[in-house]
Amino acid sequence: MRRLLMIFAKLPEHGKVKTRLAETIGEDLALKVYLKLLQHTHEVASKADSDKLIFYTGEPTEFDLLDYYRIPKTTQSEGDLGERMKDGFKRAFAQGYDQVVIIGSDCFELETEHIDAAFSSLDAHDVVIGPASDGGYYLLGMNSMIDELFENKVWSSEDVFLDTVLDLKKHEASYHILSTLNDVDREEDLTEELKQ
Repeated sequence: MRRLLMIFAKLPEHGKVKTRLAETIGEDLALKVYLKLLQHTHEVASKADSDKLIFYTGEPTEFDLLDYYRIPKTTQSEGDLGERMKDGFKRAFAQGYDQVVIIGSDCFELETEHIDAAFSSLDAHDVVIGPASDGGYYLLGMNSMIDELFENKVWSSEDVFLDTVLDLKKHEASYHILSTLNDVDREEDLTEELKQ
């Protein structure tokens, strides 16, 4: 059984990350928060029982602060989030992976157990999804390609999770829902640890 964990992340560039958060706490702090989120995501992902690949927006630098986690890097394709995720899954399945899970880098509550549970649930279901409290999702996993999950969505809206579940029902795909976690998008989402 070949498993791949894809991590979608933005390059940690000043003024280009956590822009909604930066509106209230400023770009310097927003970048600092994002670096902590990236480090947490790498740490959690590095312990998962699967291959890993990080997809950056833009060309990843030859060396970055997180290289000691030894996660290989590649670049996301062009297009909206749905098109980029769809391309990532297609590339993974084309490389012969049987189970593919994607996570972002916005969820400070994410733990390795959630990722391992996602892969385990794919042994019995077509799809696994981890809902975020803002109406999106922090994790999505599949055993085979379902293009519709990435089409006709208003990304970053509160309907993404619900619309995805409706697509799954239409497609008659079996699915498992993980526990709901909180993404960090606004100042009220910050934990004490992230504020330091």
